[in-house]
Amino acid sequence: MARPQRAYLSGDEARVVGFVEGLHLRLLQFAFYRGAIAAGRRLGITGARFVIAVPYVWLLLFFLAPFLIVVAISFGTADSMSVPPYTFTAFSEGTIKLAEAIGNYAFIVTDDLYVAAYLSSLRIAAISTVLTLLIGYPLAYGIARASDRWRAPLLMLVILPFWTSFLIRIYAWIGILGETGLLNQALQGIGLIEQPLSLLGTEWAIFFGIVYAYLPFMVLPLYATLEKMDLSLLEAASDLGARPFKAFITITLPLSLPGIMAGCMLVFIPAVGEFVIPDLLGGSETLMIGKVLSDEFFQNSDWPLASAVAVTMLLILVLPIVIFQRLRARQAERET
Repeated sequence: MARPQRAYLSGDEARVVGFVEGLHLRLLQFAFYRGAIAAGRRLGITGARFVIAVPYVWLLLFFLAPFLIVVAISFGTADSMSVPPYTFTAFSEGTIKLAEAIGNYAFIVTDDLYVAAYLSSLRIAAISTVLTLLIGYPLAYGIARASDRWRAPLLMLVILPFWTSFLIRIYAWIGILGETGLLNQALQGIGLIEQPLSLLGTEWAIFFGIVYAYLPFMVLPLYATLEKMDLSLLEAASDLGARPFKAFITITLPLSLPGIMAGCMLVFIPAVGEFVIPDLLGGSETLMIGKVLSDEFFQNSDWPLASAVAVTMLLILVLPIVIFQRLRARQAERET
């Protein structure tokens, strides 16, 4: 059937020419849509370029623009009498008072509280990432080596916790780790302990929560890497006399490094700025930058200092991302 040469199509006709083409032809009846297409053509924006530009526009609007706003606020000065509670006194007299403008960043670097919070966050995130890797690697390896019949159900079990609210899942750990919780009851029931363990409100509780919450982010990239591995390499290693552990160290582990790096980044980066898990499971004495950031915003109402804390945290996290990208690029060059 020939394509109807008109701007508006009925439902049946739209189904004939395809949904996207039919929608395009229907939208042509609106002057704004026709004007946008004409402006795009004058700028040299074709359909393919438009599709490519969509994610960049999304990042510009919802990542770069808010980040630049936070950066601008970080150069301000807290003022509880203003709405919002900050002013830009460093730029008010026609000149830039550099010392005052970067005062929040200087305060973060010199204040022991913020330095300790950053170091504590990095330490807890690093330990949690290692624990997640130690648990997630065997799990991903087992799923990748399972039969086709069991792979989909096993992957479903890994993803299943995402069907429940993150907050509800963390609250559930309060009932598990409490002194009268399920864990203490089970340990006392089998005779391993006589008195309940005080796990809630400690760093161990934070480790439990982070490992549980972010385990799928470690398992899925590892599974994607291990599942594509050529098993004939292991057979060749076995034929050459390599034992299973030796074959794993020399073949499986190096080939799975992209999945390991991706999983570690997916766990480490959000764990550094985690707020909910330390707040609910770690107690009031837990020092992590996410809690410090929340206190500055909502308790002290010091938006410029809180913005500087957030920007500094992001800059700290950029370093492992850059390292990860460099390693991936080098590995891609080796493979080619």
